[in-house]
Amino acid sequence: MSQNVAPEKGQISIHTENIFPIIKKWLYSEKEIFLRELISNAVDAIHKLQNINLMEGLQISDHFQVRINIDKEAGTLTVSDNGIGMTADEVRKYINQVAFSSAEDFVERFKGMENKNEIIGHFGLGFYSSFMVADQVQIRTRSYQEGTPAAQWTCDGSTSYELVESERQGRGTDIILHLGDEAAEFLEEAKVREIVTRYCRFMPVEIALKDEVINDTAPLWTRSASELSDEDYKAFHAKLYPMAEEPLFWIHLNIDFPFHLKGVLYFPKLTTEFDATKCNIKLFCNQVFVSDNCPELLPEFLLPLQGCLDAPDLPLNVSRSYLQNEPQVRKIREVISSRIAGKIVELSKKDREGYTKIWEDIHTFIKFGAMQEDKFYDKVKDHLIFRSSNNEEFTTLPEYLERAKASHENKVYYANDEATQAPYLRLFATQGIEVLVLDALIDTHFTQFLEMKNSDMKFLRVDSDLAEGMINDDAAKKIVEGSDEKTREDEIREALEAQLDTKGLSVRVENLKDETVSGIILLSEQTRRMKDMTRMMGRGATDLFDDHTLLVNSNSPVVKSLLRMQEGGRQEEAALLAHQIYDLAMLSQKSFDKDRMEAFLARSNKIMALVNS
Repeated sequence: MSQNVAPEKGQISIHTENIFPIIKKWLYSEKEIFLRELISNAVDAIHKLQNINLMEGLQISDHFQVRINIDKEAGTLTVSDNGIGMTADEVRKYINQVAFSSAEDFVERFKGMENKNEIIGHFGLGFYSSFMVADQVQIRTRSYQEGTPAAQWTCDGSTSYELVESERQGRGTDIILHLGDEAAEFLEEAKVREIVTRYCRFMPVEIALKDEVINDTAPLWTRSASELSDEDYKAFHAKLYPMAEEPLFWIHLNIDFPFHLKGVLYFPKLTTEFDATKCNIKLFCNQVFVSDNCPELLPEFLLPLQGCLDAPDLPLNVSRSYLQNEPQVRKIREVISSRIAGKIVELSKKDREGYTKIWEDIHTFIKFGAMQEDKFYDKVKDHLIFRSSNNEEFTTLPEYLERAKASHENKVYYANDEATQAPYLRLFATQGIEVLVLDALIDTHFTQFLEMKNSDMKFLRVDSDLAEGMINDDAAKKIVEGSDEKTREDEIREALEAQLDTKGLSVRVENLKDETVSGIILLSEQTRRMKDMTRMMGRGATDLFDDHTLLVNSNSPVVKSLLRMQEGGRQEEAALLAHQIYDLAMLSQKSFDKDRMEAFLARSNKIMALVNS
């Protein structure tokens, strides 16, 4: 082996006349990436030496570190390591021999590339990315091998280079960038610190800027879950998302087969400002930051997750198109979905009370996931919970259906607006019939999805029909003496129909056990769902009342008063009361326009005046 480096000048072995303008042209939009590439190369050099040290028993016990030095006066930025280093021959091999078919082919092939940083990864151009910012680059390096001289390589951005012997004393490599005015920002400590913190914050080798270590070499996901406490996970989350609230729960991933994947995923407490369409996971490759917007790695319903994923099998300069077409990415999504489902089941079984407390924050995404993925649904289906009218406790569907067997088997009664459906809920409550509260936007679709998955089960909103136990054996159905074979029911119906002239209205009379309700509107479940879907699409819903039923309670004192007024010839007062019964029932359907509301209020005032007359 040669003991010195003879000075030499030459041309870098590439097929294109000048690669550097092309690099600058295509990578200039994200030029700060150069620092990540140089630090990654330095870490790799240290890792290579550590492996050789282990395999060959060299007994090297140095404190390994990557150092970054800024010299504003000289206009240089230097990245140094004490890794494996290079001989002059290795410089010739690894630095000079860059193979491209031609500049024209290069430009044509990549001019439409979405992520220009991908070019670096395709051609191993990590070192050459330094020419995005430097007017001249020097390499000073000495191999770990004893007796080999240090070498210095210099290039000014053309294909010409100079290789001479260097005075570097210790093992390792210095990359010295001579920066021009256009790259002066990289001579500012704050800017360099920002870049290192963004891309290299969790790299496994110490990175020192002005003798201060600015990275965490053992981030949480590299450690065993058994040695970590809840506080450790919360502290790490606070480090990643300083302004965010504490997460609701988290999972720790450590997968070796069929691919390598580590990470910690957090389910955050969502706010109204939360953008559910943006991925918030930070992707790393061997602890090197890659991206914080890789939605391809997660199922759509889990995009709100936060945290880190370290996928060493993915390329460092991974592109969106790569992620969209890589089979391994699909497997990663499946594993994450499965782990989240497993966590939901675990929380439900181990801490039902704690589970119910976070349900309002997670239920939309769990339901969305159940509708998106059959495997996810199969795991969580018995752990989906719903707020019940029974003291506002939460229940699963299997639990609800078991309690309902005696009174309404396979029927699930639910409300979607407790305020407007209060009369209905009171009717159900007086008969001890449990009602679920399904008031989220997604629940309209979710109930239909559950019916599809469970053909024997039927969801019925409280205003679609009445349960059998709410109706008395009705004396009103008996014929009234001297009424030409008419029943009390007929008389009440005729009284209402005489006063109400509403298209599509049917009047049904029942003797309800709760006398406080004068009348309620019933819509078939199918009509009601169509009405809800139309409203969600931003269209009016009044046309859907062409066919509807006013159920009048013959047990109500108000209805009895109406009948007396009708029989006593007090038609004007009967008309006021009939319209008031109808409008009070219609309030729960949210179908009043301005004119109707004004009429309702005016009529209410007239009725109150009658009370005092």
